[in-house]
Amino acid sequence: MKVIFETDSSMERRIAKVVTNPSEQLHWEGIDEAISQLERKLVVINPKNNRNVQIQPSSILAIESEDRMCNVRLISGERYLLGKRLKFVEEDIDSSHFLKINNSTIINTKHIKAFAATDHARIQVELADGSSYYVSRYYIKNFRGKL
Repeated sequence: MKVIFETDSSMERRIAKVVTNPSEQLHWEGIDEAISQLERKLVVINPKNNRNVQIQPSSILAIESEDRMCNVRLISGERYLLGKRLKFVEEDIDSSHFLKINNSTIINTKHIKAFAATDHARIQVELADGSSYYVSRYYIKNFRGKL
């Protein structure tokens, strides 16, 4: 198979368009899986020893703002620090799986276990580890559109 790269400035950042011959349609799932496994790693700080660690973004449950840094919680229960403000983290991570739900929290939509409406026009989201967060009214439209 020959691979040809082209650029298109009208496309959004972090979007790749794959064009194939119609006879190759059976292989699309394999191509998608191969590309998704090439996920870029995120460099975080281990607060116990102040060393840099590379993690897969798919292993992140939630990213919470903490002063001028962010607290990163993984599926395994581990916690790390990220030396960026939340608004810059939001720009850097893959937006197809991450969603900002309030002014201080970004969650990984792949790890949502359940969600339900609550009073004051908010939504409570439960993640795979049992933790729960509230989607503020401002972010509800994005939340509903994503799910």
